[in-house]
Amino acid sequence: MTRATEADVLTARSEPGPVARFAGGKGHNLYRLTRAGLAVPPWAAVGTDVFAAFRSATGLGERIARAVAELSLDTADEVAARIAESFAATELDPTSVAAIEQAHRHLGDRPLAVRSSAGDEDSAQHSFAGQHASYLNVVGLAEVLEKVKLCWTSAYSARSLTYRLMHDLPTNPVDMAVVLQAMVPAEVSGVLFTANPLTGRTDEALISSVYGLGEGLVSGAADADTVTVDRASGTVKDTVVGQKTERMDVHPAGSGCVTADVDPAQRDRLSLSAGQLDTLRGAAARIEALFGGPQDVEWAFADGRLWVLQSRPITNIAPDPDAEIRLWDNSNIVESFGAVTAPLTFSFARHSYHRVYRDYCALLGVPRAQLDRMDSWLANMLGYFDGRVYYNVLNWYKVIRLLPAYRLNARILAAATGVREPSAELAAGTHPLECRWPAQEAIVRLRVAVRFGWAALTVHRLVERFLRDFHAVYARYDAVDYTELRPEQVYRHYLEVERALLSRWGGTAVLDHVICLSYGVLHLLTNRWLPDMPEWVRWQVVKVGEDDVESTQPARRLAEIARTVHADPDLGPVVRELPAEGLQRWLTEATGEPAAWLRRELDRYLDDFGYRNANELKLEEPDLRDDPVQLFGMLKDAVNENTARPSTTDGGESYLDDHLGGWRRAVYDRVRRRVRDALRERERVRFARTRAFGIARRMFRAIGEGLHRAGALADPTDVFFLRLEELRDAFAGTIAHRELRPLAGLRRRQRDKQRMRPAPPPRFTTRGSVYWGELRPDVPADPAGDGGTRLRGTPCSPGVVTGEARVVDNPREVGSKIVVTYRTDPGWVGVLPSAAALVIERGSPLSHVAIVARELGVPTVVQIPDLTTRVRTGMTLTVDGGQGTVEITEAAPDE
Repeated sequence: MTRATEADVLTARSEPGPVARFAGGKGHNLYRLTRAGLAVPPWAAVGTDVFAAFRSATGLGERIARAVAELSLDTADEVAARIAESFAATELDPTSVAAIEQAHRHLGDRPLAVRSSAGDEDSAQHSFAGQHASYLNVVGLAEVLEKVKLCWTSAYSARSLTYRLMHDLPTNPVDMAVVLQAMVPAEVSGVLFTANPLTGRTDEALISSVYGLGEGLVSGAADADTVTVDRASGTVKDTVVGQKTERMDVHPAGSGCVTADVDPAQRDRLSLSAGQLDTLRGAAARIEALFGGPQDVEWAFADGRLWVLQSRPITNIAPDPDAEIRLWDNSNIVESFGAVTAPLTFSFARHSYHRVYRDYCALLGVPRAQLDRMDSWLANMLGYFDGRVYYNVLNWYKVIRLLPAYRLNARILAAATGVREPSAELAAGTHPLECRWPAQEAIVRLRVAVRFGWAALTVHRLVERFLRDFHAVYARYDAVDYTELRPEQVYRHYLEVERALLSRWGGTAVLDHVICLSYGVLHLLTNRWLPDMPEWVRWQVVKVGEDDVESTQPARRLAEIARTVHADPDLGPVVRELPAEGLQRWLTEATGEPAAWLRRELDRYLDDFGYRNANELKLEEPDLRDDPVQLFGMLKDAVNENTARPSTTDGGESYLDDHLGGWRRAVYDRVRRRVRDALRERERVRFARTRAFGIARRMFRAIGEGLHRAGALADPTDVFFLRLEELRDAFAGTIAHRELRPLAGLRRRQRDKQRMRPAPPPRFTTRGSVYWGELRPDVPADPAGDGGTRLRGTPCSPGVVTGEARVVDNPREVGSKIVVTYRTDPGWVGVLPSAAALVIERGSPLSHVAIVARELGVPTVVQIPDLTTRVRTGMTLTVDGGQGTVEITEAAPDE
């Protein structure tokens, strides 16, 4: 079909295909309304292809492209002005004029509304409300030609371009049709929302109305009446009568509109009659059924008849108040998955959490039938928002509610992890079991309590058995050179490791709950016997001995190497003076026994701890084995700061010696030993987790290399932009499509945009449809400090230090400064010996880094809101790890 004849103009008699393709969003919706039998004023549309042909025939498209190439949020006004000048200087070509004349003839010589109709306008996702031009009461062909050209120009207006940038929509070329529609001399007009956009209630309609034309209402210039109507019964539930002092009508003798005063007697009356309200209610049902969802409808009454002027989906409707509410929080998990996280890492973590906690619930004696029902939420312990990983908090509280002493466990979990408890209203819905009878639930809970008690008593034996099995599997699969295998062979190895390890990991989840319960008991004893104990002492008394914490091994090993290097007359000066990259090159080429010794020691370090690094649980991030440069930076810090940290007496023990004795001290010590033992075992298990993720990283990198060689991926690292289930389907022959290259490329570009956008709030709720419903921040009421120079967080490791701040986002060459960061992970342990103090915006007192900081005596404060926005490198800070305060005592030198 050529678009040079009848098809140039789209009307209610056109075939559906061309209308859907060329009429734009507004035109297509008018077509559906008309064909469904609703009263729609006569209309015709000049198609998007006419606009495209105009740009091509006149050379305007090239000028637009050059201008849009310089487009950004900062330049939108300037770019739009240049494009508008180009439009103004370009005459309509004969083909465009002919198409517009044809549309005008179709409607006859009557006053018209000329409205823009972009291809992606009036959609369920993007309304473009008010972004493009519309003109009312346009009279005569010459004026219609002018207004159509202005509608085309508005496709590149500053506000339209900005809207497109903010919604990640194409900015050029823009498909733009133009709708010509007969004017309705409205007596009253307005907007009908077929669902209440303010409350989300789908059983209510919201109707706004004014006298005359509705232009003042939709532009926000007029004060309108607003009526809330029950959709089923027609009962008026609420009425707000606006002060309607003016009305807009068509000009009686020419183009455009005129404004007139409303009769004073009508200003305070409702502009709609009961019959008109009921007519609108009936139309709401028909229109919503036609489009399959809530609609925003513009309408007008003239001569007693309802005319539907246009309809589009409601894009900003509030969530249904009866819809499910979810609470999301990344206060703790940000330690493991900070910033934007790749799809493969998220899907791998989500799968692992599901398997581990399902197996844990099975260990506790939850029956198989219950487990199958619990899968609906056990599979969703994590959430994924703009590339960031969040806890699905209420699902975690369902796991906690399985166990004895729910209230105590919940309070201690919140204190230990930094994840605030949900409100009582939300927590009330966290019931993990679905039983027909109370007796059935009581039996399950009794079984869980007994099994949990036994697991808590035998947790050391459980961990020993797990680690024995783990190290056997680890030794076998860590020795494999996966780069020599085909990708499908590597994937089979991955499945073998998953089967061998994940099925055993569930039992270790008991450790977190043993810690919560035992620390909860300790907390109760402290409140009863030592009510004045400072907060930092509460954490200090459960400090595990430095030699007992496996997490401290990398730091201790690096400190030993640094002491030898510092004392060596050949190695010391080189390590101190060369940058990390240069030091790595020097060591590769250097000869002599000192250099050979250092190579051996660093190789041994990488063999033992090469998987422990910053972002070690993010599969897409290189570990120390992949990128040893970060190890050389850590070594430089350790050598430059090779002074022993002053030994400190154990303030926790001294406090207990002074304030508690006799049988109470014996009971207290017994309980805290339980906490210490559980913390020690947890660190051992988490070091195993680090190694498991390290093997997985090697496997997935090898799979990426293999898929790249096969031509399936453009780059080996594109594998991290696939989801685990997509890899599974690719190797099983069940994938929905084989085009992995564009999929990975799309997600890589999405990742780049996510890094540029502000992160979602650290804690928020969603209601109803998670990604398309309401996202509401859930912020604590109490301030974090005095709003000035003092910041307050959670005390973690005692000590007072004054020094220079170093704001960093990775543990490379931090020097002997006060390290300020948004979040940490276990990979930061290596820099602790050289840090003067550590202050962290996120995290918790029981995080890996916090535990090791206490062992090493590094003053530490965590959970400091707005820390990294208020502190800058070079500021002088005073950190009090015992009180949990950070004082800015001096501004940065350049301020």
